Amino acid sequence: MPRQLFVTTALPYANGNFHIGHIMEYIQADIWVRFQRMRGLAVNFVGADDTHGAPIMIAAEKAGKTPQQFVADIAAGRKPYLDGFHIAFDNWHSTDAPENHELARQIYRDLRDIPESAGGSLIERKTIEQFFDAEKNMFLPDRFIKGECPKCHAKDQYGDNCEVCGSVYAPTDLINPYSALSGVKPELKSSEHFFFKLSDPRCVAFLEQWTQDGKLQPEVANKIKEWFTVRTNPDGTTSEGLGDWDISRDAPYFGIEIPDAPGKYFYVWLDAPVGYLASLKNLLDKRGQDYEAYMANPKLEQYHFIGKDIVTFHTLFWPAMLHFSGRKTPNNVFVHGFLTVNNGEKMSKSRGTGLDPLKYLSLGMNPEWLRYYLAAKLSVRNEDIDFNADDFMARVNSDLIGKFVNIASRAAGFLSKRFEGKLTQDFGAVGAAILADLRSESDAIAALYDSRELGKATREVMLLADKVNAYVDQHKPWDLAKDAANNEALHQVCSVLINAFAVLSRYLAPILPALAQSVETFTGQGMQKWSDIDSNVVSIQPYQHLMQRVDVKQLDALFEIPEPAVPTVEILPPGGEELAPTITIDDFAKIDLRIAKIVACAAVEGSTKLLRLTLDAGEQDATGAPKLRNVFSGIASMYQPEELTGQLTVLVANLAPRKMKFGVSEGMVLAASHGDEKANPGIYILNPWPGAAPGMRIH
Repeated sequence: MPRQLFVTTALPYANGNFHIGHIMEYIQADIWVRFQRMRGLAVNFVGADDTHGAPIMIAAEKAGKTPQQFVADIAAGRKPYLDGFHIAFDNWHSTDAPENHELARQIYRDLRDIPESAGGSLIERKTIEQFFDAEKNMFLPDRFIKGECPKCHAKDQYGDNCEVCGSVYAPTDLINPYSALSGVKPELKSSEHFFFKLSDPRCVAFLEQWTQDGKLQPEVANKIKEWFTVRTNPDGTTSEGLGDWDISRDAPYFGIEIPDAPGKYFYVWLDAPVGYLASLKNLLDKRGQDYEAYMANPKLEQYHFIGKDIVTFHTLFWPAMLHFSGRKTPNNVFVHGFLTVNNGEKMSKSRGTGLDPLKYLSLGMNPEWLRYYLAAKLSVRNEDIDFNADDFMARVNSDLIGKFVNIASRAAGFLSKRFEGKLTQDFGAVGAAILADLRSESDAIAALYDSRELGKATREVMLLADKVNAYVDQHKPWDLAKDAANNEALHQVCSVLINAFAVLSRYLAPILPALAQSVETFTGQGMQKWSDIDSNVVSIQPYQHLMQRVDVKQLDALFEIPEPAVPTVEILPPGGEELAPTITIDDFAKIDLRIAKIVACAAVEGSTKLLRLTLDAGEQDATGAPKLRNVFSGIASMYQPEELTGQLTVLVANLAPRKMKFGVSEGMVLAASHGDEKANPGIYILNPWPGAAPGMRIH
């Protein structure tokens, strides 16, 4: 029976898309899982969305959705990230799933119902003073209360723990608290809450032992050790050891209702880690496996990959919950640091220091460039790592392409053209020694993978690649190929290179799974087993490019500062009316527009809108005398007749005469008005510039 491993990453909160920090953690865990499977271990690798809590409830309300629909929409966007970066979870679930409701309630009952013979219940009810936002008419969750940390005095810290010094405290301990929802100073109100008695001597003794017996990195264990003792801090404040943990929240709240306590819900951090078990149960149920039997296996190993910002919950609350409810505790909690960009800058899209995972993929950047680069930076420690654009391009182009992939490209063409793609198994003394040297590092590199020293593992592989490239430079296959008499030596050298490339590909397969799959096709050699390191390649397929170089234009585009958002403005049509359909010049030529002089103007009796215009458009009658036109125009509201007499205007000269109540109108003068006459009253007759004369045509 192979070793059984149950592996998780921290559950992302379902209020937004994945960011690069999530992707870094998932890549680290995915590499480790792929390696363990190559070694023959049976691994279940699961994740889920963390869906509960007031922030989700409030965000859903703002979006006009139910919380269930809100988190479902977020979940629907997870796949492009995971598939895009070759992150292969066996199952992705939700903490709002039935399995999580069932397991969280049962764990609570098990903690509540511990018999007196075993020390009694670890659940206690207490009436507490809780912050209440009178403007929002609700008790405030910890994350919606902000203020000054009572321990290190950092400003704008959340109501449950300080992100600067890591201290855990009650919201009422905050200095100068305020509501993050409304900004008002919250008031204290009484409410009955449920507590997990973390201060109970049983819990303290268990956690003191559990956190210090090698399950955590030394720096993490040392930090946690400080939390158990009463001490005076440098600023004069006192730390009092472990305190009881408030595990309940008042309605309204999106979460799991506490058994036998209507209107009370589990604090999201109680049911969130239970989501690890729920996702596993969902996976095993789908396979028809017995979850209880699987978890009861004393040899089952349980591992969690998390960021350093959530150490408290995973190294105190979670193992205590599991242990005292009669369940298996984690074998290890692996803590990593944060990811910064370009020499330690905090991520900021507006400053061009954000690294958007989907933008990375949309620019055609190879996901395995990022997998390799992050692996080259990651270690067993929980230190922050930096994504530096210049360093990224140099490592990918120099290491992956220059040192590694080029080994295959240098040899494959000769083997295909000269030897029908077949490799010799006679490597010569030097070639055999090179391959033996590469293969002898198998256990050492495996140990580095196993201990999550990914940076050291990649460096060791590149040192081996250097040895292979030194062999290339020494034997110069391009020179050997110039003389057919060297065919045997050429065949030997190229066969060594392809086998060396296969060894290195196997070492890098957990980091570069897609490339490893291409190498399988190319060499005909499976890359799924670490133990096959000694197998030789027999023949190859024609070489296809395995990886392109990073283009600096891609990196420039990746960190390009986005254009500032342009406020949405309602675009109104000119003059309040949409433009008429397009016409041709021929259509326009059909309208005969002429300059006309208003020789007389008079009000029209019986009309408040019309003026009678007598126009001279340069026309003559049969005797040669000026021929005048009579035109009615609805401009009486804007002009007095005497204002228009003697002025020039524009006449539509070929408009058919129209018989009106007051006489015949023999054309139409041009005037402008706004489409919205009520908001923009007025009509304005066109008046040509000086120099225009009656009868001139407008073109």
